[in-house]
Amino acid sequence: MPTVHAAKKKRKPVKAKAKAKPKTTCKVVTKKVHGKKKRVKVCKPVKAKKKTTRKPAGNPVGYTPTAPAFPASVPVPASPSPNPPANPSGTYTPPPVPMTEARAVRLLWRAGFGPRPGDVQRFAAMGLDNAIAELVHPVGEPVLNGPAPRDDGGNALQPYDLYGHDHVWWLDRMVRSSQPLVERMALVWHDWFACSRDKVQIDLMLGQNALFRRAALGSFANLLRDVTVDPAMLLFLDGVDNRKGSPNENYAREVMELFTLGADRGAYTENDIRAAAKALTGWTADYVNGVGMTNFRFVASRHDTTNKTIFNRTGNWSWQDVCQLCLENPYHASFFVTKLWSYFVPVPPDQATQATLQNAYVTSGYQVAPVLELIFRHPVFLDGPAMVKPPVVANAGLLRAIGRSIDTDDWAYLSNETGQTLFYPPNVSGWDDDRWIDTNTWRGRWHVTGVALAPSQVPTSAPSTYPDTEDGTTAVNSAIAAVGSPALTSETRSKLVAFADSALPGTMNATQKRTYRAMRQNALRLLILTSADAQTC
Repeated sequence: MPTVHAAKKKRKPVKAKAKAKPKTTCKVVTKKVHGKKKRVKVCKPVKAKKKTTRKPAGNPVGYTPTAPAFPASVPVPASPSPNPPANPSGTYTPPPVPMTEARAVRLLWRAGFGPRPGDVQRFAAMGLDNAIAELVHPVGEPVLNGPAPRDDGGNALQPYDLYGHDHVWWLDRMVRSSQPLVERMALVWHDWFACSRDKVQIDLMLGQNALFRRAALGSFANLLRDVTVDPAMLLFLDGVDNRKGSPNENYAREVMELFTLGADRGAYTENDIRAAAKALTGWTADYVNGVGMTNFRFVASRHDTTNKTIFNRTGNWSWQDVCQLCLENPYHASFFVTKLWSYFVPVPPDQATQATLQNAYVTSGYQVAPVLELIFRHPVFLDGPAMVKPPVVANAGLLRAIGRSIDTDDWAYLSNETGQTLFYPPNVSGWDDDRWIDTNTWRGRWHVTGVALAPSQVPTSAPSTYPDTEDGTTAVNSAIAAVGSPALTSETRSKLVAFADSALPGTMNATQKRTYRAMRQNALRLLILTSADAQTC
């Protein structure tokens, strides 16, 4: 057997390159030569620029606030298991669980946007089953309670025309809707089937938003079919460019990887994607100046009518068939229930729970509500680890708690600081829930809280009428009541009292006693609402 060196082909010797002449730069100048002015050419070597090696930016460093710190027990929210078993074993029966105020708080935050004053007591009194039924099976159309949203000038919002008004318009629905789970699920579907205004015009995005609201708690099968031919999706993932003879694979890939089956599970192959892309051909639209993309329609002559093999099944498949084939894929049910679970619980379900969720999903004909009911009854949901609130959820819940309506469009740019702007998910995968809080976005949350509290701040200018004898414990209790009475751990409360007891100088005159206590009260309110307890649920 020849050696490695013997097996190599002989190469012709390469001639050495001539040494490159140094680069020069020349210009014509006027100089005195032997006492006379002359135009001469002057050349100088060009200094080589030092090469710099660019290092990739590292991950943002986690930030631990000083008062109070996030408890170490709060886990990073879990993404869906990368490879949940397709057919888990076992069954799970939710045990009877008494309703408490703590469980009511969690249910109202995770299945909506937090409680309004009085909601916690009302939900605790009605019991867990009735509380879940009110959220999952709302009656009639949602009612928007409270003043209509306005911008800083007191004008009605213009979500179709003005920057940021689309975000604030939807934030208002989160704050005022009588059906909070419907809005929360619309947000889930916006993340699940992510499209962005970076590529899609606003009227199409708002149309898709209405679709998500209509389909919030219904059939995932119907939602999948509707989204597949929704104008925003056809534009965002290039369905309008997918035609016979020149298939575009973008939607075919994402419908399997992100929407129905999951990547790296053996659920599909590249050939399945190519065949599905052909089955999805036929859609087009027109561009009209001043309007944008419009007249989305199916054109039969653009559709590939040849037989295609998808998941080892051959036929002249249509776009509707692609949706059904994905739903019937043996990997779909496990993907769906674990991904839906991950929006509400930060740790993956055990196999028995997953099996029970899958059974409820499939036997109901791919309905969403039965799965949600089981999730909301699960002890891990009710009493398990805390989750970091998504920024928009935290913002809406903050406004609900303090009773403030939408009276400014500042929330649009402030939301960008927190890492979540509605209608602008970062990519087709949606937002990265594992990165809700870092050193950048934490500052944004602090900023949002400060702006929300500004109109209700205690006046600090002299002469102040604030009580001049308020002690630290009383100040903390007053601050908690002023911001909606959020539930706080004993550790957080004790740290707040310690801060309140040490915040005032030892010696104060009569004016300072009132003014400094008013300033302490404002600081306590901000600290409470930016604490770990208020930013998790």
